[in-house]
Amino acid sequence: MRSKVYFIPVAGNDTLKFINEKLKKLLDKSGVIDFVAKKDRCIVKTHFGEAGNTGFIIPEHLRVVCDAIRLKGGEAFLSDANTLYRGRRLNSKDHLKLAYEHGFRKEITGTEVIIPDDTKKENVIAVKIEGGSIKEAKLCRIYIDSDAFIAVSHFKGHILTGFGGVLKNIGMGCASREGKLAQHCDLAPVVHLQQCIGCGKCVEICPVKAVHLKNKKSVIDKTKCIGCANCLAVCPTMAMFIDFGAGYKVQEKMVEYSLAVLQGNKDKIGFINFAVKINKECDCWGGENPPIAPDVGILASLDPVSLDKASFDLVNKACATDIFKKSHPDQDGLKQLKYAEELGLGSLDYELIELR
Repeated sequence: MRSKVYFIPVAGNDTLKFINEKLKKLLDKSGVIDFVAKKDRCIVKTHFGEAGNTGFIIPEHLRVVCDAIRLKGGEAFLSDANTLYRGRRLNSKDHLKLAYEHGFRKEITGTEVIIPDDTKKENVIAVKIEGGSIKEAKLCRIYIDSDAFIAVSHFKGHILTGFGGVLKNIGMGCASREGKLAQHCDLAPVVHLQQCIGCGKCVEICPVKAVHLKNKKSVIDKTKCIGCANCLAVCPTMAMFIDFGAGYKVQEKMVEYSLAVLQGNKDKIGFINFAVKINKECDCWGGENPPIAPDVGILASLDPVSLDKASFDLVNKACATDIFKKSHPDQDGLKQLKYAEELGLGSLDYELIELR
């Protein structure tokens, strides 16, 4: 039996009020939060955006989701985990402050923001799984201990995974910093010295100071590198090179971390994708992040694999091409979906139910 994916179209000129009315209809018709019971402590896992980023799902939309949870008697909280790289989201205090600056305040969302401090052992849990690479996933405990879990994800491009949707939101997004490092550790780039012009852009953008100039050429300290690929994105001469075979490994590890989040909570997790403001890079990207597709709509499902596949198909249909492959030709984003299906996280075969 095919998994059901509910979809409601959104146009770029739709008003905030109109989009929120559509979102309410989607939540009602899809039943994607029907499992929330009275007094359930429900975590809404989302992304508050890096400083300078505007692609994240706006707090007014998250308010609709949180209000719907409260109507069922649940208690909703917005949450994200801290990052591996330096920036405004590296620690809980600064991350929370940035979330407030981006509008995720109680007077707007109607709820609190929780960003677990994963430097404290009590906030981290090790979950054993049978993955090809990951045998023990290090996650922020809040995502395992909650009574109910709603992943509200922004569907967009991604330099390491082709695209990022719900599997990235929960796989990378629920991991502790140690868990994020485990997913990225195979990705230290190399430098083609003959192409390096010594501009220093890679030095400026490196979040962990793993790059420096020597004799007007870039040098990478692989003991410090976290595999974020920021240097690759800013290099004007393509002197930076990453073995994207290892990039495929990131997708596999990300899916295995998704398995760690989902395996004990399958009956209490729902998924929503916003395929709007579809940018080339992740919401972690604080710099220039051009749009690559028109707004498509909002999707909901109880199957994360079907949800991401339907989002992928709808965006590419709107672009009349595989826009994610065009934007990131070294990546095959479908790899994450195929592997997730192999691990039993969901199905690539879905029934799209369009609402109006």
